[in-house]
Amino acid sequence: PVKEVISIKDMLSESVEFALRGTNIACTYDIDENLWAIEADKGQINQVINNLVINAAQAMPGGGKLTVTAQNYDRTESDKDIAELHGNHFVKISISDTGLGIPKENLEKIFDPYFTTKQKGSGLGLATTYAIIKKHGGKILVESELGKGTTFHIYLPAIPNSKIQRKKEEQEMVSFEGKRALVMDDEEYIRDLMGSFLEMLGMETEFAEEGKEAVNKYKQAMENNHPFDVVIMDLTIRGGMGGKEAVKKILEIDANANVIVASGYSTDSVLANADEFGFKGRLSKPFSLEELNKVLSKVLKN
Repeated sequence: PVKEVISIKDMLSESVEFALRGTNIACTYDIDENLWAIEADKGQINQVINNLVINAAQAMPGGGKLTVTAQNYDRTESDKDIAELHGNHFVKISISDTGLGIPKENLEKIFDPYFTTKQKGSGLGLATTYAIIKKHGGKILVESELGKGTTFHIYLPAIPNSKIQRKKEEQEMVSFEGKRALVMDDEEYIRDLMGSFLEMLGMETEFAEEGKEAVNKYKQAMENNHPFDVVIMDLTIRGGMGGKEAVKKILEIDANANVIVASGYSTDSVLANADEFGFKGRLSKPFSLEELNKVLSKVLKN
């Protein structure tokens, strides 16, 4: 994990709504007003929420209700569930569905890699979720009843006295009028969103769906004396060249290229050591307009 002190209060509802789009599932929230901050990898925690919500949605094919709670949690001496965890202060997140439920004989296996009861998929979603929570010094537990639904409880170490949840860092927005950006992502909605963000920041933007197309567009722009000032690329592309390979090829064309990697959770070490692979900056999905502005300011300051 690439950890920073974050408040997951807003991120939680954003991630849930994002994963539920297109479904007929109603969601209710009960989130502590003064939810403590945690030290975490934003992209990885987002992946955890995403995995659990998608699982819940698949357990409610005919629709249903999702309940998401997040509360400050102080350990007590009788707390056997999290006895092995360090520290006394946690943020406890619970995600409950009204779906099919999990048979008792499967409950102990659901976090095992490759165990799945689904027709499609690898079964790695919950195994990945388990691994991320463990690497954050936390714990995930599950309770379920057939026909009545399933609840996942996540405990993450918290920082009670951090001011991050009370004071949002104010940042002056910088305009990049006249600058050109190339965005590579295989998801159309991400390309659309990035286009909107960059337009707000005054940038002219072109798009590529995978690495080869991005490399060709970068090369053409150089040859036409209309180069890109920055390239923002996804790390993993389904069935195509991803960011790790594409950045090498772009740097062969232009050793001074400004390339930013943008990705959600990845088992690759690229995000943690972005500069070693030739990237000048990194963005963890989901990110805000302010975060994009901050990274662009840092990368393009020269």
